[in-house]
Amino acid sequence: MAMGHDRFKKKLAPYLYLSPTLMVMMILLVVPIGLVIYYSFLNNAIVVKEPSFVALDNYNKLLGNKNFWASIRTTAFFVVFSVVGHLSLGLGFSMLLNSDVFSRKTKGFFRIMYVLPWMFTASVIAILWKLMLQPQGIINYLLSSLHIVSKDAEWLSSRSVTLPVIIFINIWCGYPFFVISILAALQGVSKDLYESSAIDGASTWKRFTKITIPQIKPILISGGMLDIVWCIQSFAVIWMLTGGGPVLTTETLSVFIYKLAFNSSKYALASAAAVIALLICIGLVVVYIREQRKIGSA
Repeated sequence: MAMGHDRFKKKLAPYLYLSPTLMVMMILLVVPIGLVIYYSFLNNAIVVKEPSFVALDNYNKLLGNKNFWASIRTTAFFVVFSVVGHLSLGLGFSMLLNSDVFSRKTKGFFRIMYVLPWMFTASVIAILWKLMLQPQGIINYLLSSLHIVSKDAEWLSSRSVTLPVIIFINIWCGYPFFVISILAALQGVSKDLYESSAIDGASTWKRFTKITIPQIKPILISGGMLDIVWCIQSFAVIWMLTGGGPVLTTETLSVFIYKLAFNSSKYALASAAAVIALLICIGLVVVYIREQRKIGSA
């Protein structure tokens, strides 16, 4: 009996050590998610003292809401171009830092410059770019000096350019993560592979496509999948710069959910939209885990 009791204590010990963390996760993560899912099946949750159960009625209303589908399209556009921009800039800059083009001191300087945007908080980024993009800001001054735009160009209130500007800002503040990640992967690629391919007469492009990309493919896939989830959830910078405007041009799914809950007090509909966003992210996480398992077993 004593041996059995000791075995039970040994098995229980790891869970006891983890229990404080698990309790915090339950309170701060599981319970709120559970409440949001519960509210999505109610009529006027929180606002009404005794809300009624309406099953999938909120989801049906959302699927018939034009603004909801517009936010989905805006989010898809925002995510695709942001992820492509992050990966492209990250790959380009990391390859420059990994090459022998620059001296060691120059590489150190550019590493600091590349990582700098990642150090700013969302509020600092929003204020910084809002000041620069004003009609009398530095961006208009420089571009008007080159006769590219007029001095009074409205970057954050024009329906034709605001979304691309927001995407550009999102790329600017997010690409340092990919520079660091891809640079670490590139430094792990054996130089012998490049030297042997150069002896065989392989061109620079072939070395890039046949050696570099396959060797860093796991980082590109995992980074890309995580970035999709991050971009879907992106809210702070968009909200502080445009609030989803002008005329819903930059209203992504996260902004749509926020406005539905806190501007219109439609908490049940907002909960339903949040559940849909959660399901999309869970689907992406499942794909990410499968890719990680494939990489691990390779």
